[in-house]
Amino acid sequence: MAGGGLQFGVTLPLTDVGGAPETVRRLAQTAEAMGYHHLGAADHVLGANVANRPEWDLTRNTSKDLFHDPFVLFGFLAGCTERIGFSTQVMILPQRQTALVAKQAASLDVLSGGRFRFGVGVGWNPVEFQALGEDFSNRGRRSAEQVRLMRRLWAEPHVTFQGRWHDVDDAGINPLPAARRIPVWFGGHHDVTLRRIAELGDGWIMNAHPQGPAAAAEFAKLRGYAEAAGRDPAEIGLEVWVSTAEGGPDDWRRAAEGWAALGVTHITLNTAYGRLHHERIPERTLDAHLAAMEAYLPVVADLAA
Repeated sequence: MAGGGLQFGVTLPLTDVGGAPETVRRLAQTAEAMGYHHLGAADHVLGANVANRPEWDLTRNTSKDLFHDPFVLFGFLAGCTERIGFSTQVMILPQRQTALVAKQAASLDVLSGGRFRFGVGVGWNPVEFQALGEDFSNRGRRSAEQVRLMRRLWAEPHVTFQGRWHDVDDAGINPLPAARRIPVWFGGHHDVTLRRIAELGDGWIMNAHPQGPAAAAEFAKLRGYAEAAGRDPAEIGLEVWVSTAEGGPDDWRRAAEGWAALGVTHITLNTAYGRLHHERIPERTLDAHLAAMEAYLPVVADLAA
């Protein structure tokens, strides 16, 4: 949520460093000890084998990239940490069964002591949807209904819901989240996504635009949509990704201050992402990523909530 200073997090660089228990534990515990507020994790169930797909965009993920299931990963890390939060960035919601996801999210929320922030998106890879038996063509529209149903499943012990794609007959999940809700943040950058966030979202994970007029215009558009939906725009958080490869400490500081001036509430250090305008660090070792984490936070820590 907006207000009260910035929240700083770290994306787990598993595509670089692997997913061994000792690796993810060290990353999480080190980030918590340094004072970061949250850990982010990306999501893919399957990766395509590009050996027989010469047309594949190799800037996208493939079967060579490691992704732990976020619920399993954060369930493990909840037992290794005490304070740091967890954020999917983002889970591809419409390729999953809604009631099952609601159950998994609620279980993680309970077992982590309410430390879970649920980032969701609609995905880009039809290979995954095909393998999981879900429809790629209507994923955006279905995701909105999914969020509405999950919110009810988290809040009510028994739910009757009949939508276009979901039918629940007087049933509920157990356990329920302690607060009877879980924050839902959206990724994505189309206008329909902004309208969906304005109506349903607790926040927007924005990584398409560098700091500047385009990002400011999109934030303003989202606030306008929120007001039109009868919501206070200050209720909707804004998150961006940064990297230590983007200049030096003075640049990191100016960037954080500039994002805060635009209304950003969460900044996540992502040192393994190199698409769009983002720059990844050149080294792919665990020590290099830990060094980046250690270098970044002291430069901006006084801006934190």
